[in-house]
Formats: sequence, structure tokens, C-alpha cells
Amino acid sequence: MADPTTYRPRTGEIPTTPGVYRFIDPHGRVVYVGKAKNLRARLNSYFARVATLHTKTYAMVHAASSVEWTVVGSELEAIQLEYTWIKQHTPRFNIMYRDDKSYPYLAVTMNEKYPRVQVMRGDKKPGVKYFGPFYPAKAIRETVDTMLRVFPVRSCSAGVFKRAKASGRPCLLGYIGKCAAPCVGEISEEDHRKLAEEFCEVMAGRPGPQVRRIENEMKAAVAELRYEDAGRHRDDLEAIRRVFERNSVVLSEDTEADIFAFAEDELEAAAQVFHVRQGRIRGQRGWVVEKVEDTDAGAMVEQLLMQVYGSMADTERIPPEVLVPALPDNAEEMTAWLRQLRSDSGEGRAQISLRVPQRGDKAALLGTVQENASQALALHKARRNSDITTRSAALRDLQEALGAAEPLLRIECFDISHTSGTNVVASMVVLEDGLAKKRDYRRFSVKGDAARDDTSAMYDVISRRFARHLKDQARSEAAVPELDEGVAAEVPVDAAELAAGETKDSTVVEREAERFAYPPSLVVVDGGQPQVNVARQALDDLGITDLPVVGLAKRLEEVWLPGDDFPLVLPRSSEALYMLQRIRDEAHRFAIAYHRSKRSKAMTASALDEVPGLGPARRAAVVAHFGSVANLKKATLEEIIEVPGLGRDTATKILDHLRAEAAAPAPEPAGAAAKDPV
Repeated sequence: MADPTTYRPRTGEIPTTPGVYRFIDPHGRVVYVGKAKNLRARLNSYFARVATLHTKTYAMVHAASSVEWTVVGSELEAIQLEYTWIKQHTPRFNIMYRDDKSYPYLAVTMNEKYPRVQVMRGDKKPGVKYFGPFYPAKAIRETVDTMLRVFPVRSCSAGVFKRAKASGRPCLLGYIGKCAAPCVGEISEEDHRKLAEEFCEVMAGRPGPQVRRIENEMKAAVAELRYEDAGRHRDDLEAIRRVFERNSVVLSEDTEADIFAFAEDELEAAAQVFHVRQGRIRGQRGWVVEKVEDTDAGAMVEQLLMQVYGSMADTERIPPEVLVPALPDNAEEMTAWLRQLRSDSGEGRAQISLRVPQRGDKAALLGTVQENASQALALHKARRNSDITTRSAALRDLQEALGAAEPLLRIECFDISHTSGTNVVASMVVLEDGLAKKRDYRRFSVKGDAARDDTSAMYDVISRRFARHLKDQARSEAAVPELDEGVAAEVPVDAAELAAGETKDSTVVEREAERFAYPPSLVVVDGGQPQVNVARQALDDLGITDLPVVGLAKRLEEVWLPGDDFPLVLPRSSEALYMLQRIRDEAHRFAIAYHRSKRSKAMTASALDEVPGLGPARRAAVVAHFGSVANLKKATLEEIIEVPGLGRDTATKILDHLRAEAAAPAPEPAGAAAKDPV
């Protein structure tokens, strides 16, 4: 691994003009390509504070051994050169949305004697009518298969057509009614072309005339008692309806747009695009990629557009509108680049709008694309979580990285949540064999001196959990009877009651003790060096010295070990890091849920809640009578007794409680350490 200081260029040598730069490793391979308005400012950012770089960027500058740059005349030229180099070198530290196929379109070759329906990719050909794009390709084939039963246009290749014509027998599609068989003269050239035009009319979003024609034919068949023909026409109408259900109108019919959206976490991002043509969603595509830089939404949009449209062989199909969730910093240059791509394909002066929809149907559709991206990312993560091979590899890699002596069969993670030191709570979540064991989750309320800051709260929670562990362990050992060899002890437990967690009988208490007498193989805390050290101290004070502790710092996803001055940096694509991140995020979610619940209760608390003997009904009656607690505090004993259902004793208790509360000193503010629960 190279030291970035050994190849850092002198500041004066770097120009301040726009350009494109490349980081190159010792073997001469390009590992990263980037562009900048000001090369000097951008390159200096990589070397000024190396320790604070994003994890993947940190790895990139250490993997490289040199950096080179090329000055260009404008940002538009920088975009073009950057894309050219990314495509040429495929650098491993650049975000790569890998997709080796162009858009699939439904095409009707109206330039042939007998027009043919087919799925086509690549360059646009003159005389061919295109509909789409459709994605995946399965969607377009289903559409063709459905439409051919209503409009049996030729769909065979030239070779099949010639063989059928020479033999005088149609192909299989001709026999089953999905081709009009022009190859053997079953339909004239003029009628077949008319059939193809009707097919195109329906696919262009104008099914009305054909639907009315088929309905009239169905009614005529019924009137003439030709019920088989009427049934066939009914099925044709149903087929057209199914096609248009898959391609429902979502925007005005003149809308041609691609709508992009993202969902992301610290390690990965999911991108989705809806292709809207003639106001209909004609296709959908998606990618899940590893994040290699700490980039914002605008930069991710820029990378996605460059790779999706830059690799298109048929750039004339770039739509007039490209709708995105955030604009890149160089939005004008990106728009000019897209226009140039489309103009180069022979479309003349193309007009393309790159923008963020703010309101209306397009903004709502962008939200739908965003939801699809979120679902795609969640599905991707769920599949990773459920894969036993991946889980096993993650646990093995984590054990090796930490140097743990025993397999990490049970991992417990702790997190603290509060708002400016108030309503301090903590959570404990559990993974067993890499899967969440929600039955063992626990939450803690932290009070008193322990709530003054995060480290004190962490010490308190770790101490409480493992003091309980030691106590339950001792109880379990004392409760085990001495048995003859080969004889097992049975403790009957009602499974339904145990799952509900509502029973308090002795068998459940024993089972609960057994569960907490089983120690984890690893303790994970949400935080960096201070939290890890205090967790280690809490365990040492309890005499537990053989239990490994690690912390995961959220900003750079660094793994901290007790007493170490430098963190352990796991590979960004590591399954071990992914597992640590997953349990940390789950602990954070669980803690926030408890904190919000506790905070909500505190915000709705009343000064009358602590009055002994005053239940909810009479408390509500008191508040209703006086209008507010402030008015109640000004009232005399006789005025309080006037509340319906309230006796003198209860009124006296209310008055005494309010006076004691007024005489109590104001509480000290909580510690300055604050942790945003969100």
C-alpha cells in the first residue's frame, strides 16, 4: 500500500483550470477517474487530510502510486473525456452501473413488402416504426404474444418466411392463428399491410377505433347466432385490455420522459428508472451498486446519466425530458452533453430538459420510482441476509478480522438515544447465527448520573446487562440438580405464554435466566473509541475479561477496538462490515423507537399524574372544570371541592401536591452531550 505523501504533486504544479485526472496504481492500472472545475482544489482535497477521507477514498489514494491530469477547455469537454476514460479503463473505484444491453423496443418493419413484428435493439432503421422502450424484454414478448392473437401480423424471420413460401405450408404460428400466413397467400399483401397498420395504431395508444370495430363485429355475430365468432371477438377485446393494463396512461399523451430515483445507505445504492412514452410507462430498469465514494445525490445522478446514456447505441431515443431527484452541480453542462448526444444521431438540434419535478403528476410519479428503488434495495439486503452461505462467510470474516478465538454465534449490540440529554434510553439487539433474534431484544431507561453523557450511559447499560448475566448464571448453576448419568432435567414451559412474554410464573423466570446466562460471543457498541473503552471498562469491573468488544463509528464506518489508537478499516464490500452495519442500524432503530415513545409520554404528562388516589376520570374532570393546570394552581381548597365527584381528602391531596411541586428546586439541565435520535 503506497503512502499518498510520496506521490503528492506540488500545489504550484497543478493548474486551476477544468480538467480530468487519473489515479494510477504501481502496475500502471487506472484505479479512479474524476473531473473538476478547478484541478488544484480538487486534487489537494485528496492529500490535505488523508485520515478524514471517506473509507473507499482512503483506500483509493493508498492503492494508487501516482496521479495524472489533463486540462480541457470547458466542463462539457471534461464530461466527455471522463466518460471516455471510465469506459476505456473501467476503474475499480468509480461507481459502475453495469448494463451491457441497449433498450429493447417493439418494432414493425413497415419498409418490407410484408411487414414484420419483432423485438429490436440498437440503431434506429428508416421505415421501421418503434414502440417502447420495454423492460425487461419479457414484458415486450408478452405484449407481442397477446397482440398477435388480435392482429396476426407476420413475426417470422426472412429465412422461415422463404421456407414456408417454398413448401406451401405455413409455420406453427400460422396454424394456431397467430399469423395471417401471407407466405402461402392466406392474406393479400394489401390486407396484411392494413393489419400491420392497425397493429401500429393500437400500440401507438389509439385503440379506440379497433375496439369499436371488434365490438360491432361481436354484436353482429351474436345477432346472427354465430356464438363461436362472438366468443373469439370477446377474447380479442380482453387481449387488448390486458395490453393496455400493462401500459396505463400516467401522464399526458405527449409526454416523453425518463424518470430516475435513488435509495441508498452507507454501503450501497439502488437506482430505478421509468421510461414514459406517449404518457405510458413502457418500461422499468434498475441497478444496485456499491458506493465507492461519499457522494451526494447530484453526483450520483451525474454518474448514472453518463453511463446510461453514454453507452446507448441509439442515442436518438434519449427523451426530451429527463426527470431526476436532484440536479448535479454541472446541470447545464450535462444538459448540453445530452443534447449533443442526441444531435449527433441525426435528430437535428435536440431540445432536452434535465430538471427536478416540484409538483403535479410528474412529482408524484418520481415518488413512485423512489419507492421502487427503496423496495429494490430492501429486497437486495433481505436476500443477502437470508443467504446462509453469505451469513457464514460474514461471521467467519469478522472472526478472523477481530482475531476472536471462538465463533461469533451470538452478537449483542448496544446504542444510546436521547435529545439534548433528556429521556435517555438504550437498546440491546441480538444476532444469533447472523439472524436477528427479536425475542432477546431489550431496552433500558437511563436515569440519574448515568444520563449525563453517552459514555456514562453506555457504562451503566453494559454494567446492568452483564451484572444480570452473572446473577442469572449463578442462579442457573445453583438450580441445576445433580442427576444420574444419562438422565435429563425437564422444565415445563407454556410456549404460547413464553412467546407472549406476559407470564411471570417460575418456569418462565427460569427460562429467562437461562437465556441471559448465555453470554454473547461479541459485544458491539454504536460509537468510536470513547464508547468502546468505557464498555471494556464496565466488563473489566465485573470481572469479565474474555469477552471481545468492538465499536462501529458511523461517519467512516470504522471498527474500533479497546485501547487502540487507530481503527480497523474493513473492506467496503466486506460481508463482515455489512453485518456489523446491519446490527448497528437495528440497534439504532430500536433505541429511537423507545426514545420517541418515552419522549411523547413526557410531553403529554400532567402535573396531576402523581397525585395519589386521583384516577384518569377525576383528573380529566378537574382539568375540565378549571380549564388548565395554571388555573388550578390559583384555586383554593373550597373551589377545588366544587369539582363533581371530588371529596375534601382528594382535594387536599391535590393542593398539597401542587404546593410541594412549586416549592421544589428547578432541576439541573442535563449534560451538554447531545445525540440526535434521528
